[in-house]
Amino acid sequence: MMLNFLSAGAAHPIVHAIARNAGIEIQGSFGAVGAILDRFEAGETCDVLILTRKQVDALSIKGSVIAETVSDLGSVATSIAARAGQPIPDVSTGDTLRDALYAAEGIYFPDPAKAATGIHFVQVLEQLGIHEDVRRGLQAFPDGATAMREMAQSKRRCLGCTQATEILATPGVKLVGPLPEGYGLVTLYTAAVNAKAPNIRSASAFIARLTGDESLAARTAAGFV
Repeated sequence: MMLNFLSAGAAHPIVHAIARNAGIEIQGSFGAVGAILDRFEAGETCDVLILTRKQVDALSIKGSVIAETVSDLGSVATSIAARAGQPIPDVSTGDTLRDALYAAEGIYFPDPAKAATGIHFVQVLEQLGIHEDVRRGLQAFPDGATAMREMAQSKRRCLGCTQATEILATPGVKLVGPLPEGYGLVTLYTAAVNAKAPNIRSASAFIARLTGDESLAARTAAGFV
């Protein structure tokens, strides 16, 4: 069986893991929620849509997704990552996060034009009062997964900021911890079946498997809470 996805990048690792265990082939796109929502609303075909709860609720009201299939995967914390093998900084407070970002030679994160995490991280830099100071080291990529892969290949002393799920799924980078209190962002991700899905029954069954109790341990290990 083949299912087509339009999904937030944060859900990519767990979707692949559950699909592999169920013997389901998947195709489609995983990326920044703003870009994924634009593609869905432009009419791109999919069976399963995964976005933020707020986005899915709005689509459900419009009848764009099947309301009875709306199900939460769980919440993911926007977090700091470091390259594997480099010293792990303290990012538990605003002051220590500021110091760690000042010391980084490169700062990798998702596109602030389309990714909610990227938008938030720029706001954090402004809140810390260092956005202009670190601008030259900022490295933005289309989504968090790409940012983490690129950071893993760097030879510099780097830090990154994206969803915890994308950090945990990327070889060569290590989860340092969530953004500190007062700067954090936790996002609830939700799945639903496209009202125009070619495979409504199969898509509904997959969402039930993905968000049900049987996958809870796997979702927790992947970074969902």
